[in-house]
Amino acid sequence: MNNSTEKYISVHETDPGPMGWMQGFPPAKDKVLSAADGSFFEFPALRYSVNHMREFIPTREVLGNKEKDGVHKFHVKPMKELDTISFIPWKETNPITWAESLEKNFTDGIIILHRGHIVYERYFAGLNHWGHHAAMSVSKSVAGLLASVLIAEGKLDEHRTVASYIPELEHSGFGDATLKNVLEMTTAIQFTENYDDPNSDIWKFSQSGNIFRGPNYTGPSCYYEYLPQIQKRVDRDHGEVFGYKTANTAVLGWIMSRVTGKGLAQLLSEKIWQPMGAANDAYYQLDPAGIAFAGGGLNMNLRDMALLGELLRCQGKLNGVQIIPKKAVLEITKGGDSCAFAKSKEYPALEGWSYRNMWWITHNSHQAYMARGVHGQAIYIDPMAEMVIARFASNPLSSNKYIDPLSLPAYEAVANYLLGC
Repeated sequence: MNNSTEKYISVHETDPGPMGWMQGFPPAKDKVLSAADGSFFEFPALRYSVNHMREFIPTREVLGNKEKDGVHKFHVKPMKELDTISFIPWKETNPITWAESLEKNFTDGIIILHRGHIVYERYFAGLNHWGHHAAMSVSKSVAGLLASVLIAEGKLDEHRTVASYIPELEHSGFGDATLKNVLEMTTAIQFTENYDDPNSDIWKFSQSGNIFRGPNYTGPSCYYEYLPQIQKRVDRDHGEVFGYKTANTAVLGWIMSRVTGKGLAQLLSEKIWQPMGAANDAYYQLDPAGIAFAGGGLNMNLRDMALLGELLRCQGKLNGVQIIPKKAVLEITKGGDSCAFAKSKEYPALEGWSYRNMWWITHNSHQAYMARGVHGQAIYIDPMAEMVIARFASNPLSSNKYIDPLSLPAYEAVANYLLGC
């Protein structure tokens, strides 16, 4: 935790409204946030920025459903008692309530669906039911779902190599990897993803997509110019070990666009967003070449994110209509290679989990699975409890390994309660 997060440890002290970010005509100089100097994404400023990303970075819309009768309509059946559900966080002895956990995890918005009905919905920190929020690496799972649909439609083959789709990557570390390796993040590439290390490769990759680079910048001009520079490790082969690398999702996005001739925003709109009845447009953040940030640049409305989770829970069908192929969902939920996941040793607390088509599979007794993003973004789907939880957050800690001890037992406690309803 850096000095800025030590100064503001309270969810109330860091609320964007009282802090005064970007307020006034003009705002006070010390309250102006900018993507040019990176101040917009430093805590506690990020608590404002995650709800206003398109004010800082170029974006492209993912069009929702514009037909009056085509928008999905949720039934709201509040269950106020959910606030009082208690659970014990990992490695602690004292129970806390669901309501208390929301503050501790810096939740900005959360929805619980049970059998398709909204039974719980709350917003904080300036977010509201019509607002948008950065989904961070939930974007990866959306890209994985899109790929699963294209595979089910016969447009992609997970056994083909990356180079067969993108010849520009033939001599990179991705060249002889299969699409399956990319989807399960078992590519043996030399790429570090440590968000706490400013010298990590993830930040070099991010810089290639930064539209506010300094005049002395001489690196790759866009994401796709960076990817061919990534080399293969010499100590392992593809398919052996899980390694969470955002670069994999960038490659996946490139493959999908090359095969379909469509950018991610258009592809997501046509294949999922409009057909499922999303009430709001979503949007992708763009790099200098207009390439969507597939691995973390999707911003969306919370209800629409919950609807996406419901679409998967119902195996691609909503209101009696098959929106996406059932096979696409079943490919995700069958899970990936648990041994490869365990070998990574990146997530020792997630014992028995696997990773499949960019979704995290718990393999617990409820067969729950989820999409996860830094600072606490999540879609948690529990088929047995007929439950979907969608959450936006602005936790000062980026990695989910710090957030899971409070979040995962909370989700499980709600699921166990709903099983009896």
